[in-house]
Amino acid sequence: MNSVCLALYNGEKYIAEQLKSILSQLGDEDEVIVSDDGSADRSLDIVGSFGDPRIRVVRNRGERGVNSNFNNALRYARGEYVFLSDQDNVWLPGKVEACLEALAGCDLVVHDARITDSRLQPLPVTLFEVLHKKEGFLNNLFRNRFSGCCMAIRREMLRKALPVPADNAFFYDSWLGMVSALRGKTAFIPFVGTYMRRHEGSMSTVGSPSVRSMTARIGGRVKLLKELINRNIIFERAK
Repeated sequence: MNSVCLALYNGEKYIAEQLKSILSQLGDEDEVIVSDDGSADRSLDIVGSFGDPRIRVVRNRGERGVNSNFNNALRYARGEYVFLSDQDNVWLPGKVEACLEALAGCDLVVHDARITDSRLQPLPVTLFEVLHKKEGFLNNLFRNRFSGCCMAIRREMLRKALPVPADNAFFYDSWLGMVSALRGKTAFIPFVGTYMRRHEGSMSTVGSPSVRSMTARIGGRVKLLKELINRNIIFERAK
């Protein structure tokens, strides 16, 4: 069984297109967990209009924010393989198959993505070209190359990572990636599995210039490292 965890917040403009691209690759026994962070637009009406029993909507009643919203979705996921999804991208054919094939030999996989404008017009660059992708804990400590919308993770590894810290000084994808790098095996595969849409309201900033100061970025990575230490994840790796 596969689970897709999608974080939703005021995503009426693109959510229908994203859900269509996801559902087309899932089997009858798979599920899409949509966690809503208090949307005030028509997002939930659009999701409900699909009438698809594979879609389950859960409300985020904890702290607001991307980390908390994804954490809420992940707690409800039942699949052995869990995919993460933003609300505004589009999955490309073969994504699920490529990730499942990679997960046969690793605990977390990240695939490449084609960066596009708001109308899905491809830009002349892929995500891996922007990030200069590198595997390993140290290579990702001060620059996150784990992009959530391109990730899938085994349930066994997810159990080790949950709950995702609510501190938005660093993001959920960085946390899941670093835990997997320390406690298991990660893989970056060249398969282009997503159109990553860049627009003003993007939930993800990967592939776009950072709006955070260098001080804030360094502070976030220090907090991430402290959290890994506090949760004994680094020490468990050393045993």
